[in-house]
Amino acid sequence: MNLPGVWILGELRDAARQSGMASWWNTPIRHSARAVDCACEGTLDYTIFGKPAPHPPPDETIDMVFEKVPGGPHGFNHWLVNGKEYPHEREFVLRRGGRYRLVFHNRSDDSHPLHMHRHVFELIELNGKPTAGIMKDTVIVPAFGRATVDLVADQPGLSLFHCHIQHHMDFGFKALFRYA
Repeated sequence: MNLPGVWILGELRDAARQSGMASWWNTPIRHSARAVDCACEGTLDYTIFGKPAPHPPPDETIDMVFEKVPGGPHGFNHWLVNGKEYPHEREFVLRRGGRYRLVFHNRSDDSHPLHMHRHVFELIELNGKPTAGIMKDTVIVPAFGRATVDLVADQPGLSLFHCHIQHHMDFGFKALFRYA
């Protein structure tokens, strides 16, 4: 947070955020960071930091559907990516230099901070609201929500994709992206 701007760290659910699970930091150009009140209206929304802009068409679109299996083996919830727990052998294969549109469909009542190792992607849509210019390696997909990102395959090798909630990742919510 050493650049000017507003930095948000927080929970998307109103009840959790109102109970203190969020803070906003404002870093002015010539002053140190200071906390500012998180009495924001509505849901935290990445798209307020974006801009309207067209997106080049992708070479390929990859739909990724996330589902919870309540009380699976050992009494813990298990997580599915496109109907399967990890491992995913050769389902997510990228070609170097290809432009991919990843559409994250969250079919659970949990918000998921989704992270892609070794890559940066551009958020282009959140719950039907278009945006551009927001570059991330982690995006929170709201409960029963959708996020769409564009990714250029420029980091050959294996790349781990997972939910940043450790318990979700431990019980199936992860996949490996490979290069052809």
